[in-house]
Amino acid sequence: MLQALLAERFKLATHKDTKPLPSYVLTAGKKPLMKEGDNSGETGCRPHADSRPPAPGSNTGMLMMSGPDGKTTSISLGPNSLIEYNCHNMTMEAFAVALRGMVGASLGQNPILDQTGLKGTWNFDVKYTLGFFGPMSDTSDRISMPDAIDKQLGLKLEAHPLPVAVLMVDSVDEKPGPNPPGVAEALPPVAMPTEFEVADIKLSDPEARGGMFRTMAGGRFTSTNLPVSFLVQRAFPGLSNDQIIGMPGPADSQRYDVTAKTAAALGTNPDPETMAPLILSLLKDRFGLKYHTEERPLPAYSLVAGKPKMKKADPASRTRCTRSNGPAGSPPGSSTLTCQNMTMAQFVEQMRGMGPGLNVAPIDATGLEGSWDLTLTWNQRAAMMTMMGPGRGESGPPGDVATASDPSGGYTLFEAVEKQLGLKLEMQKRPMPVIVIDHLEPKPTDN
Repeated sequence: MLQALLAERFKLATHKDTKPLPSYVLTAGKKPLMKEGDNSGETGCRPHADSRPPAPGSNTGMLMMSGPDGKTTSISLGPNSLIEYNCHNMTMEAFAVALRGMVGASLGQNPILDQTGLKGTWNFDVKYTLGFFGPMSDTSDRISMPDAIDKQLGLKLEAHPLPVAVLMVDSVDEKPGPNPPGVAEALPPVAMPTEFEVADIKLSDPEARGGMFRTMAGGRFTSTNLPVSFLVQRAFPGLSNDQIIGMPGPADSQRYDVTAKTAAALGTNPDPETMAPLILSLLKDRFGLKYHTEERPLPAYSLVAGKPKMKKADPASRTRCTRSNGPAGSPPGSSTLTCQNMTMAQFVEQMRGMGPGLNVAPIDATGLEGSWDLTLTWNQRAAMMTMMGPGRGESGPPGDVATASDPSGGYTLFEAVEKQLGLKLEMQKRPMPVIVIDHLEPKPTDN
């Protein structure tokens, strides 16, 4: 149906093809270190579950995962975000498929090809370091997925370009054709709920560690072990912490568990804008929230031009940005943003949330016209280093973007923008909308 719609309204024309794309091949080493399966019990690879909280002061943690049935499982993590998967009665073909879905494996989205030649089923465990926790890990103890497969299983996981089925776009109109007559009558707007039908709020267990916020299909919402200030921020999506003023102290310190549901279904994974009026209504009803809006001058970043080092784009090329791990040889925690045929106004929107102080997208003050191709590689570990006091681990002044103490750790986002793109992020004050909290009760009304 979507294909027919795009063909009719956007004149989309495509054809199928095959192209070599970056992927991985799984092969057998000299001596596989796995045990043969006996085809008894369950089949598959599952993360090691452990409900015991980490010992105080230990360099371990917990990861909360939701299954397809909506149930939450506590996954124990070893030092430096080490995760373990237990695999039982797995064929190598099934293991190659399962690899891409393992948490934090960072193996991309393209298929992994099984060329081990190993028949039958196998039992084994594999431990590796979560890729998305890399910037805060001790690099000497990190175990990548390819290293884990080599040393623990006696297999090889190597990067290779593989032929992958692709869809080639021959032509497409930028704008759709006009709507046919009668569309407004046939598709009246659906009124979304603006308040929860029922909500249960209770104090969190003081021994609970971590917090979780979830919205689920069917209009169900849960917030576990989180402060009221977190809910206030969710009630006003798109605003930074600096744009919510007058938050009382108890709103940051006292934590609650909230379970609520709507009378109408919200679809799968409703967006923050859909949930915002529901949470705002909950805060008004149960915590007596009162507020007003105004404009105040606040510090925020602007993107200005120095000596641009970017390439003018082909106007006919696809407009897009993709984010990936840094290239081979980059320090752990490196990220790369590759943008094609992007205006500077579009690029600053991509920068939202990419670094400290960028909760709000920067203002485009470059004066650069047209579209550009660019590649930006930066390191979150370097960003953390710039925010630390010398040797004390204390936060530096807001907006501090000093040079990282260890150049081998990679550029911060701010350094990368200047050195790689010839642009600069400058902190300036500008009028911005703010929410001023006039009243917020420290405790909710009774259920």
